[in-house]
Amino acid sequence: MKTKRLFKENPYLVSSEAMILESLPFEGHTAVILDRTVFFPEGGGQPWDLGRLTIKTGSCRSYAVIKVIEHEGEILHVLDTSDDVPVNSVCLLELDWQRRFDSMQRHTGEHIFTGVFDKLFGGTNRGFHMGDDYMTIDIALEDRAKVDTITWDMVKEAELRSNEIIYKDMPMIVRHFDSFEEASKEPMRKPLTIEEDITLVGFGSTDYDWACVACCGTHLKSTAQVGLIKAFKLESNKGMYRIYFEAGRRAFVKYQEEMETLHTLGRKMSAGTDDILSKYDAQTEKNKEKSFQLSMLKKEVVSRECKRIVKALSDNAYEGLPCERYSILTLDDLTQLGRALSPSIKKVFFLVHEPSTTVLLVSDGKNNCGKLVKENASIYNGKGGGNDILARAIFTKTEYVDTFMDLIEKHLR
Repeated sequence: MKTKRLFKENPYLVSSEAMILESLPFEGHTAVILDRTVFFPEGGGQPWDLGRLTIKTGSCRSYAVIKVIEHEGEILHVLDTSDDVPVNSVCLLELDWQRRFDSMQRHTGEHIFTGVFDKLFGGTNRGFHMGDDYMTIDIALEDRAKVDTITWDMVKEAELRSNEIIYKDMPMIVRHFDSFEEASKEPMRKPLTIEEDITLVGFGSTDYDWACVACCGTHLKSTAQVGLIKAFKLESNKGMYRIYFEAGRRAFVKYQEEMETLHTLGRKMSAGTDDILSKYDAQTEKNKEKSFQLSMLKKEVVSRECKRIVKALSDNAYEGLPCERYSILTLDDLTQLGRALSPSIKKVFFLVHEPSTTVLLVSDGKNNCGKLVKENASIYNGKGGGNDILARAIFTKTEYVDTFMDLIEKHLR
């Protein structure tokens, strides 16, 4: 590899001069290979760094570094340009430190949380993802496991112990080895699979076999700089257990947001954080009772409407195709009413839901309601569908409702 990785020796280095060794096209942009870099490429679950590259000679052009990856054994710095960049020129690299520190807090937090989980329960981390909204680890209960299942109480215990390690301000231990033989002599919580250029990361001391693991990312100097670790959710995933959590400033912001939501909910329910659950449960029971009462009342209203309409039909009380309009009942209520009326309809009955400018067409099946809607609703910018005995046509304007019904009536004469 042509590029010296300055971040490997000093992850707190935010700027450096470098020489541009190569310039090449990459995915519609220009990418450069440097003799040295402070930019971390994507790897080990950690995202790439961002920042700027400024040419120090000639035009002194400045470019945003929008992507940093390893490609065919080299580190490519992808720039926000497709123009040629002068080779053999000196440039200034400036790191987006806020993004880097955020990544180091999260990555170091994952090491602590996973190490503690391994110490307590023996679970092995088989997957790590650092997303935009949260991090996840996938814990497999394998040969070294001390438990046969993972519960939320276990996650909370690991969270508490992880934060205790943060409070103790333990040093992060980062060591580099050239070969597998050298590194494999050290105690580790996962078997080593890398053959050369190996970095082992742990915390507290070098004999913490439950914390030490091979990792290519960037890490903080001490556990205290992580600040906070907060777990959010536990779920089963492909025979493993997936834990959602956050670390660092993101964990604190997430905690603030959730506490604000909790306090807002408490104010609306006239409750404090100590009794909000009991008040919520009580309100839920009241709502269930009211929902049941409302459902029974609506069934009674639909039943009475059905009886009234059937009698009106038998008395020939309607002129032309019969129609009823409703503003309080819902479309679901009208659908139930329509199905109950269907055997009594000779041609087509219209049930109009005025709030949504929707017409329900009901028949006994001899006149295909779905076909009538499909062939005629679009004439008035309507849409909908249905089956032989029940269909709905939805319109954007109230006047289209009456025009559509008039068209259907003329069609069925």
